[in-house]
Amino acid sequence: MATERETLLKAAYPEVQAFCQKHSLMFEVIDLRWGVCDVIDTDHMSTQLCLEEIESCQKLSVGPTFIGLLGDRYGHRPLPRLIEEKEFEALIAQLIGDPTATHLLTFWYWKDENAIPSVYVLQPITDHLPHCHPAKDLAVALRLAAREAEKHGLISQEQRHRYDKSETEWEIEQGLLNTQEIDLAASIFLREVEGLDKHLLEGTSMQLVDTEEDGSLDNEAQQLLRSLKAKIANYYPQHLKVHTVPWNAHPENPRHKGHTKYLKELCEQFITATNHQVLRSLRYRGKSSEEPEGLLQELSHHMMLCLESCRVFCGRLDLLDNILQSIRQNDDHVHTPLILYGPPGCGKTALMCKLSEQVRTLLGQETVVVIRQLGTSQVSSAIHSLLRDICSQVCLAFGLAPLPVQVTQACSDLILFFHNLLLTVSHLGVQSLVLFFDSVDQLIPANGAHRLYWLPKDCPPKVHIVVSNSTAEHGILETLQEAMPEPEVYFEVGPLSREEGGKMLEVLLASVRRKLSPAQQTVLQHSFPEGGHPLLFKLAFNEARRWASYTLPSALMIVTTVQEAMHRLCARLEKLHGTVLVAHMLGYIASSRNGLSDAELKDILSLDDEVLSEIYQHCSPPCKTILRFPPLLWARLRCDIGECLAERQADGFALLGLAHRQFTEVVQNRYLPAQDKTKRHLLLADFFRGTWSWGMKKSLKLPLLGKSLNVDRKVAPQPLWFSDTVANRRKLSELPFHLLNAGRIEELKQDVLGNMNWITCKIVATGIQGIANDFAMCNERINCPELRLIQETLLLLKPALDYIDVSIIYTEVLARLHFFMFSYPDLIGRLCQQCLSWLNVCPHPVLVPLCGFLQPPGGPLKMTITGFLKGVTVLELSSDHRVLVAGSQDGTMVVWIMEDIEVMHTLTGHSAEVRCVKVFGKGTSAVSAAMDYTLRIWNLVSGRQKFSIQDSHSGEQHLYQLHVDERNGIVYSASGAKVNAWHLETGEHIFQISGEAPDAWLCTEVFEPRQVVMTMSEGGTLSLWDSSTGELQSKRQLSGLQEEAPTCSILIQKQGKMIVGFSRGSLSMIFSDGNSLMKKLPGRVRFLVVSEDESLLAAGFGVYVRVFLANSKGLHRFMAADLEHECVVHSAVFSPDNSIIVTGSQGESIQVWSLSEQGLLIDTLDGMGTPVTLLVLCGHTLVSASHSAPYLKVWDLTYDRKHKNLAPVPDRTGCTAMSHDGNYVYFPRAGERHQVIIWDSTKGAECDTLDTSAQVRCLEVAEQRKLLFTGLVSGTVLVFPLNSRQDVVCIPPPKSQKPINHMALNRQEEQLAIAYDDLVLVLDVSPGKPCPVIDKPIYTFYTQIPAAVISSVAVLANYRVLYGMSSGDLFLYDCPHSKVFPLEMHRCIVTCLETSHGEQWALSGSEDSLQCLWDLELCQWEHEMCYYKTSFLKGIQCACFSKDDKYVYTGSFDHSITVWDVLSGALLAVQFVYATANRIMPTADGFIATTRLGYIIRERFRCPQSISSQYNPLQNIKATCVVKSRKKEEANPREQHDRGKVSRNQIRTNKLSQNCVIV
Repeated sequence: MATERETLLKAAYPEVQAFCQKHSLMFEVIDLRWGVCDVIDTDHMSTQLCLEEIESCQKLSVGPTFIGLLGDRYGHRPLPRLIEEKEFEALIAQLIGDPTATHLLTFWYWKDENAIPSVYVLQPITDHLPHCHPAKDLAVALRLAAREAEKHGLISQEQRHRYDKSETEWEIEQGLLNTQEIDLAASIFLREVEGLDKHLLEGTSMQLVDTEEDGSLDNEAQQLLRSLKAKIANYYPQHLKVHTVPWNAHPENPRHKGHTKYLKELCEQFITATNHQVLRSLRYRGKSSEEPEGLLQELSHHMMLCLESCRVFCGRLDLLDNILQSIRQNDDHVHTPLILYGPPGCGKTALMCKLSEQVRTLLGQETVVVIRQLGTSQVSSAIHSLLRDICSQVCLAFGLAPLPVQVTQACSDLILFFHNLLLTVSHLGVQSLVLFFDSVDQLIPANGAHRLYWLPKDCPPKVHIVVSNSTAEHGILETLQEAMPEPEVYFEVGPLSREEGGKMLEVLLASVRRKLSPAQQTVLQHSFPEGGHPLLFKLAFNEARRWASYTLPSALMIVTTVQEAMHRLCARLEKLHGTVLVAHMLGYIASSRNGLSDAELKDILSLDDEVLSEIYQHCSPPCKTILRFPPLLWARLRCDIGECLAERQADGFALLGLAHRQFTEVVQNRYLPAQDKTKRHLLLADFFRGTWSWGMKKSLKLPLLGKSLNVDRKVAPQPLWFSDTVANRRKLSELPFHLLNAGRIEELKQDVLGNMNWITCKIVATGIQGIANDFAMCNERINCPELRLIQETLLLLKPALDYIDVSIIYTEVLARLHFFMFSYPDLIGRLCQQCLSWLNVCPHPVLVPLCGFLQPPGGPLKMTITGFLKGVTVLELSSDHRVLVAGSQDGTMVVWIMEDIEVMHTLTGHSAEVRCVKVFGKGTSAVSAAMDYTLRIWNLVSGRQKFSIQDSHSGEQHLYQLHVDERNGIVYSASGAKVNAWHLETGEHIFQISGEAPDAWLCTEVFEPRQVVMTMSEGGTLSLWDSSTGELQSKRQLSGLQEEAPTCSILIQKQGKMIVGFSRGSLSMIFSDGNSLMKKLPGRVRFLVVSEDESLLAAGFGVYVRVFLANSKGLHRFMAADLEHECVVHSAVFSPDNSIIVTGSQGESIQVWSLSEQGLLIDTLDGMGTPVTLLVLCGHTLVSASHSAPYLKVWDLTYDRKHKNLAPVPDRTGCTAMSHDGNYVYFPRAGERHQVIIWDSTKGAECDTLDTSAQVRCLEVAEQRKLLFTGLVSGTVLVFPLNSRQDVVCIPPPKSQKPINHMALNRQEEQLAIAYDDLVLVLDVSPGKPCPVIDKPIYTFYTQIPAAVISSVAVLANYRVLYGMSSGDLFLYDCPHSKVFPLEMHRCIVTCLETSHGEQWALSGSEDSLQCLWDLELCQWEHEMCYYKTSFLKGIQCACFSKDDKYVYTGSFDHSITVWDVLSGALLAVQFVYATANRIMPTADGFIATTRLGYIIRERFRCPQSISSQYNPLQNIKATCVVKSRKKEEANPREQHDRGKVSRNQIRTNKLSQNCVIV
């Protein structure tokens, strides 16, 4: 059947392989007959290997498990390799009269008494050379003896048939006839040649049937074949597929018409049957499993490993009992995790598995046990995926809500969820939960895995954690001991004693039905007089299991070290299989990133010319057009390597890796010198790149042929995507690694790092961290600025991908890298072009960036850290700047190591907003206070809470303060009219200072040297108290402060002063003896900060920060001018060397000022996205936070400024106007605001300045008439001609002279509406020369809404005015007819009004994010649209209609730009731009907008003619959107999105297996 095999290989297998790949399956055909020359089966193992492979397929394959090709030849009939003792003696008894035959049997079959029961073993041919091969004579003797034994009833018919059975029948029995399953995944293809019997005497026909040695027909074999065919037809007709082929003189000529038709039908039938089996199995398994993707597979993997370890566990009963008792004793109270430790190979894993098996007996059968042998699979190798998997399993086991998708993005979020989940399980109090983390040293170090911040240091009741760790990995055990110093939780796993080792060997041998002779046992005992680690005994077992009872003493060699055993194994493999094959195969596995599958290894070896040359040095390949590595050779080699190869799950498949680190070291030292290692990576790169797939031929020169063969190696194709939803995860994982290590850098840049298809595919398949890790790996080896910029882009992109969305990836990458598009055309320019190309053919509505407008890489912003559910309220840095603690509104606290910004601990305990944190003990401890009325002391080394104190006034709505007196071991908590003192070590209450209710102390400081507590209350009352007893020492009224209330305070400890800021601008310096000095600021003091050396003080008031020099004589202004901001300042921080001060404001920006240059503004950091309320500075690393944002931003103040792209428009006021093409932007100068800057955005420069008489309140541009209207706080409107410097037109204010609230021009620029609080003026703008004429108001009208002012206005043709109020009211006023048309009101202030170009429609937006689309002819709303991304920021800032009035573009305060369909009200597209859009204007195919960060957004909106009904613009965005249309039932609003419903990786299918394996 060689022709059939070759045809299937050429035509059928590739098609089935492609089909399987599309379903995330790996297709593998194991044809142990293919590619093997006439090599003698020296060890008689071929048949056994074939049967084992079939059994393996039946266990693993998700599709067909066995395909049989049966023709007219029965096939080779092998001799049994093993014959049981009783049966062999029965055979010998039948040959007593034939001494020759008897001698032949005893000569070739030797009794092995080490087998249980004893067997006779057919000896390898090499052991008896130069004797002739015994097959014919020995087979005749055996079959004769078997027939006689059957006649005498000594053996059964089946036993007798074993001596007649061919390899083909053995395989068909294993694959089909002996299978008990009802639904068999097996097929037999039977070829029948018409009229073969009539032509048997012809020479060409005899090659189709079995023949004797003399060439005559083997009638016995033919009879056995007929019997086999009948058995298949009778019992399994549905699995038999018969093909009748017409006879011809050359029956296997593939060009014969009848034969060609048969081969084509065979291939078609094979493809159909295989694909059907795969689909049916996938459907069945998919319905029967409800586990999340991959979880069932991961559980099965660890369960099998656990069962195998438990099977051979022995000894250590005392240690096992001690650990179990410790678990039992800790079940009902808070306790510490248990730690098992010891050197590699000491048996920790077996002990952990045995504990997991027995713990249910101890705690109850309902106990939930979770075990992970870390590093044995890809999921269990990284802390992020490990915790995600465990949380999913625990949620399922306890019937809890599934793991929220948004939690899985950031590792810090996942750690927090994991800790809270354990508390939830404990509170249920029903079942115990036991988690086993075996070999934490095998975790990838990323995300602080080896620092063990993720590991809870205290387990709540009913929750247990057991961890094992190898002492070979330095630092992990020390980290554990530092965090958990209790000695009783540590259990050392030492070596086995000689007796325990001997028992282990007995158990292992018995598990494979083997034993040793007494002499052999003595050899083993002498080899290990002192015992040893289990790994060494297991390696000794691998040798001893091969010993037969007749093995010569000289062959009984036992090594005494693991390394020696590994070298011995390699030497034996080289002897059996050849050095080239062994070296290359093990080299490929060791050189891989995650391991290699069986199918991949056979493909790779098929590409290895050195290996193939070695195999075919004495014989020719079986096929002239195809060349493959023979599967039989791999089966033999893998069998001989044994357990030193381990299966591990990675990239969604079961992969082979080296089982022990010692084996890895031996392989690397023995087979991978630098040159050979590069060769291995080169070929692996070729394979995963797909260089030689898809029929590409690779030439090879074989010495035997003396010429080159240009042949197809038939290796698996390697496309990036197997289907629209299935990515090639193996290629994504391995190719970058091998290209880098092979030195093929240009290919790496071209195909991987500079390929948006690759980047997007990897993000979708593995998450943003996967591709970021690839870039980090490459940047360590490649000096390329472009690569670093792309890597930083990906890190900046990370927070945006709450859910994976391909269009977000393309738009964000383009909008960030566009700045560098022309500076770096090779890599970044190519990526940007790829983004544009993809967006231009995107099948759904999408906004296409036409310029850079998002925070670019290479600038100061380095990362965004998530980990909270609500806003951040506290940032506290340790005195040594090593540890940062942040507290949030949700009660969570997170601790970071500042060195590399890694999460150290997540502190859970508070149930309400954290109000204050103090770090002490050089960053080892902290105290926190929250609105849950508790004070908590924390050990920051372990992440454990020392104790909790009930502090009844900690939740009061006053300024809350904490002070730690480390010298005396006291913590003071102050709020309201009480100060409490607590002992730091015990939590014992020392005293309480209570004031009278009216004298609520708003500021409290503790001066340690004089043991004084200073409190300041409203009206300037100063009280001094004894800090050790709480007794009042003195009380006095400070002069000049009777009408003021303290707002903030700070202590200058070195000088013994408390600085207090007051509500009316007073700044009081109070000495510890009660004396004071006073300074006056222009406004309320919002905050006070002092430099690290306490020499400088900064006071924030309004939009200013004033810096003082603080000395013993008082406060002196450090600079003549205050630091002026555009918005209210919230925070400030000095650098350690006092060279700079950094401030954060309501304007969402951070400003860096030089103190050495008298307050020169040297940098502005944009991108916080919310008001900056908290700042800390550690060296050159700045961390910013906001009460309104659940994240931190990390900035590098020493970034390379050549990479910083200055914002095109230096405006932060939000008061802007813009030309229609966006080339000119108009805005008031920061600070003064009585100058208007005209900014040329194409040149990035100021081109003119216009002076105004008062501060500018609003701006409007008449583009056609070349006029700029400026509305002032004085109520005046100044009109500047833009094309000349003629006289400015002044529109005087009404008598009230109130500030202008809003202005608007109509579309024709013929009317101008000016809105004051309750008055609207409508003026004509008439043509004139040299400039338009503006006369007095044509119409004036007042509003009649009490306590409400006009907030927004729009003017239509025919003097109709649309205006919105602060109350939410909305009106249309017809000026000529003095008629007002009230429209349905909003629920809050109307922030935006915009009319369509045809004036049929109007859009109103309000502060609660509600938008109403109005039909102005009917004066009624058509659609109500409500969209918001976050509850922190809501509201509509600006909007515009597209030029054709089909769409509405809206800019929201939540930093989103949305696109809506006017006719249906449907949301079409959403883009997050990280800043509020101030102004938005339509272009021919999109819009231009300016943002609060100064960027100009230019985008094209691309909307296909037809939109799929499945399209959902919010499918991958965490946001809320509700649309209600008047034409539909108003009672049933159409909700377009529910939070959290969308899977983060929607492309992944729910696969349950990774292989489709066929023998």
